[in-house]
Amino acid sequence: MKKASITRFFFGLFGFFLLGGILYQLPPIHDRLAWRIDEVKVLVKGYLSPPERVAFAPAQQQIEAIVSATLQSLNTATPTMTLTPSPTIIGTPLPTATATPIPTPLPKQIALSGVRYMNQHGLWNYCAPANLAMELSFWGWQGDRLDTGKWLKPYDKDKNVMPYEMEAYVKEQTKLSAIVRVGGTLDLIKTFLSNGFPVLVEKGAWIRDISGVKSWMGHYVVVTGYDEERKVLITQDSYFSADFEVSYDDFIKGWRSFNYTFIIIYPSEKESIIKAVLGDNWDEKTNYLNAAQLASDEIYKTVGVDQFFAWYNRGTNLKELQDYTGAAQAYDEAFKVYNALPEDRTVRPYRILWYETGPYFAYFYVGRYYDVLNLANTAINAALDEPAIEESFYWRAMAKNALGDRDGAIADFRESLKYHPNFEPTLYQLNLLGIQP
Repeated sequence: MKKASITRFFFGLFGFFLLGGILYQLPPIHDRLAWRIDEVKVLVKGYLSPPERVAFAPAQQQIEAIVSATLQSLNTATPTMTLTPSPTIIGTPLPTATATPIPTPLPKQIALSGVRYMNQHGLWNYCAPANLAMELSFWGWQGDRLDTGKWLKPYDKDKNVMPYEMEAYVKEQTKLSAIVRVGGTLDLIKTFLSNGFPVLVEKGAWIRDISGVKSWMGHYVVVTGYDEERKVLITQDSYFSADFEVSYDDFIKGWRSFNYTFIIIYPSEKESIIKAVLGDNWDEKTNYLNAAQLASDEIYKTVGVDQFFAWYNRGTNLKELQDYTGAAQAYDEAFKVYNALPEDRTVRPYRILWYETGPYFAYFYVGRYYDVLNLANTAINAALDEPAIEESFYWRAMAKNALGDRDGAIADFRESLKYHPNFEPTLYQLNLLGIQP
């Protein structure tokens, strides 16, 4: 009798879990419970494999060899131009940045109206779709975050939307124009606002994540005003609230982590105003030269995580200028600073490669394929939930292919397409390999 009771118990338990599994697949129940199950998985993985303890470690021998060779060449060559404030930075020499003329005096206060506030909550990683929709709404666009999101995030759990993707949406899906630039300043934001243009900004934010820890991640906000007396910007923040105020200092600290990137959306007939406000930064190459100089200056004014971002920004700007050797050296310095930071998730920005992929380009184009592999593995493994970062799989595939692992490359290319269907760089590489997606 006892044996029969035990048997019934296990059959009953099996039936319970079987029924639960069937019910879980029903859309109304799945939609309500899936995020909670993912949350439990994140908590467990974050406890067993804390992402903040992983270091970004480019191959030390390669670093030393490149630095040694560069220093030797600097000792034997007569430089024609030097960087300020210190001549010890290596890479492409840059001219002194030319300041953008700022109309004076700027108003003491500006508060633009006309942006329809939209939050990002209730959907996966919907910061970019919500903020792009808000910025567009200022110009009379009638859509919402779902309209932008379906295009920007063909895979729902994609962890990041790049600024160039948002620019492409505006140009391909609306009648408006858009421009992405870097190296922005508070005065530049104020000038755009005083001329009637809200500014979409990419910045870092320390937000409590799904694991319950306050950690660094990428974020977008729409800046619609400022108050010079109180030293605050007024932002439409899809995570926090409408008219969310941020002090100048806090804003700069967050903005630095994304190379002071900003997006301006405008009707084409207003392009002359955009050109006038940007000045020489209207030219893309000049813009990166100016931003590289800004990053170089900040390296000597910052410490800790801010210095990490300053070095990283220098690398990113040199990468855009196709100085891959200089960029790689700057990223090497950035990762040295990162690895010296406390192994604390509230300090280390371990998600950096999800958003800013410059090191992949730099290391790949100087032939440091194993470093590309190491960085991609680090970025992918740092995801506590699904690693929906198509760029990291793409670059891991590129490195594998360069090292002769064709099958591994094809597998990673296909994985990148899982997270971003029709991702053009991946489709191009698969075509070169003679493979159908």
